[in-house]
Amino acid sequence: MNKDKIIAAAGRLADDEGFESLTLAAVARIFDVRLPSLYGHVANLHELKKGVGLLALDSLAERTEEAIAGRAGKDALVALVNTHRDFARQHPGLFQASRYPLDAQSAALSGGARLARVNHAMLRGYSLRDEDRVHATRLIGSFVLGFSLLELAGSFSHSDPEPELSWKRDVEGLDGLLQSWAGQRNIAESI
Repeated sequence: MNKDKIIAAAGRLADDEGFESLTLAAVARIFDVRLPSLYGHVANLHELKKGVGLLALDSLAERTEEAIAGRAGKDALVALVNTHRDFARQHPGLFQASRYPLDAQSAALSGGARLARVNHAMLRGYSLRDEDRVHATRLIGSFVLGFSLLELAGSFSHSDPEPELSWKRDVEGLDGLLQSWAGQRNIAESI
């Protein structure tokens, strides 16, 4: 038992039971040890959750980097958003953990910073200015997060069409928006 193994076990537990239900006692049960035995490796629940959050960001960043390597424009966008959605479906607890609040130093060194760089690189294919890439990155993140959370909660299961069709149409719309972004600059500045 070491910190990395504890964090990995906590990540699996988060996927199985939900990140919000993650406790030190539950992790201790996995290792069949008493709770005080964990304190030699993780100081408290915050440190455990932070570790799971960092693990999630690193895993998502690695998958995203691999998915968009060698792609540009719409192909890169589709690979990026599909990777995030697939991660949310396959690892719902880690997906939730990836949003765990981090201090500035931890965030700067995390997979989250890698994800931002990958997103910005992907957006260069749309010829966006640096400032616009920040806004577009936030838009993409909001889209993926919102759609994924609603899908995981079963919010789309009560009506037609299937969520897959909505996803494809929404990604097409996002691509169109990104392609026309430069022309929209003057409109946004007047709002």
